[in-house]
Formats: sequence, C-alpha cells, structure tokens
Amino acid sequence: MKGLKYYALMLVAALVLNACSNGGMTNTAKGGLIGGSGGAALGAALGALIAKSGNKGKWAGIAGAAGAVAGTTVGVIIGNRMDKAKKAAEQVANAQVDEAIDQNGYQAVRVTFDSGILFPLSGSALSATAQSSLNKFATDVLKPNADMSVGIVGYTDNTPWKNSTAEQSVTKNQQLSLQRANAVANFFTNQGIASGQIKEVAGLGESNPVADNSTAAGKAQNRRVEVYLYASQEMIEAAKAQANQQQ
Repeated sequence: MKGLKYYALMLVAALVLNACSNGGMTNTAKGGLIGGSGGAALGAALGALIAKSGNKGKWAGIAGAAGAVAGTTVGVIIGNRMDKAKKAAEQVANAQVDEAIDQNGYQAVRVTFDSGILFPLSGSALSATAQSSLNKFATDVLKPNADMSVGIVGYTDNTPWKNSTAEQSVTKNQQLSLQRANAVANFFTNQGIASGQIKEVAGLGESNPVADNSTAAGKAQNRRVEVYLYASQEMIEAAKAQANQQQ
C-alpha cells in the first residue's frame, strides 16, 4: 500500500509539472487541475525548498499548514487569487516574478529582488531604490492579500570574506543573508504589514545557488532575497467555505 501511495503521488506531481511547463496555464487553471488530481496530497511551496536546505523547524509547520487543499473548486479559487497577486507583483520595479512548485505540485508566487539593488556590498541597509520597490510591493500586493502567508529567504554568492577561513566565510555569508532577509521583513512591518502574515524569515547563505558562482554574472544572480506568497490556512478555509456555497 505504501508503494502504491508513493507512485500515485509521483504520478500526480508528474502530471502537474508537465501541465505547468507547457505554458499558457494560469494559476486558476492549474488550481483546478491540482485540486481535482492531488486533493489532500498538496503542500506549500516552501516545504520542498527548506527541506532541501536541511533547515526545517517552523518551515515544516508552514509546509503542512497549506496541505489540505482538496477539490477542483477550491483549487480554482486559490489559483485565481494567486494569479491576481502575481500580476500585481509584476508591476513592481526591480521585482522578478515567477512561480515556485513544490514536490506535490502546489503553486506559490515567488518574487525575487536582486541584492545588488536592495543593499550595498556586504551590507544590509536598504537602499532608497529598494525602499521604493518594497513600499509598492507592500501596498499593492501584501496589503490587498492579507490572508496570504509570506516567507522571506535571503541568499548570497560564495565569495569568501577577507581574513576568514572557508568555514568562517560560509558562516558570515549565512549571517549576512539573514540580516538582509530581516531588513526586508522589518521594512514590511514598518509599512503596516501585520507581523503575523510573515510566517518565517530565513537566511540560507550560499546554499541553493540559481546560477554559476564561477562567473560575475552568476554571482550577481545568487545574491538575492526571495519573497514567497502562498495560501494560509485562513485562505484555504475561506476557499472551502466559498466552494461549499457554490455547490
């Protein structure tokens, strides 16, 4: 039975990933597909990300919090909300917007801010340009979607620190990435975003690079702060209630 369940979940994930990779599908459409196929097997996008990094704890709870989405109608409702949030985020200057999909096929909106735009070299003080972009993001995306959960993750490249061993550099990069993620989180709360909406802030340093650290261009891509928007338990319950009313 365990083996059958495993292969069933892998089949659902494969179908979802294949459908999503074909392009032209909104989160609304994908929400319907996933809701009808995966049901309670779905989890939050941050689950796979943090599990991969080995940094669990609170993140594991977040992964489970959004794991009970069942039914096509609920998936469509949540997907429609994610579509609208994604479109709003795309209007923010200096924000790169895409989707993160976990191993179970659940969509979240991922917004990446280049640390070169946000911070000075080796620092965590937000630049004026960063504050303008983050203010618009808070006003146009986070406030209208107060029932969406937020996760903020900071990263660095693997550049070593002067007068530091390789191990010390890894530690310092992790600390810097956390300081930068916290700077973004604190800015959001200062703009009126409820602290409870921000479920977790993490600094993962050099881990999970998205580009080649052997090139300057690759290093620039790896220096980043990612903001994840995903369905909170409140949002899921509201979608379920709405779906029940439509039946």
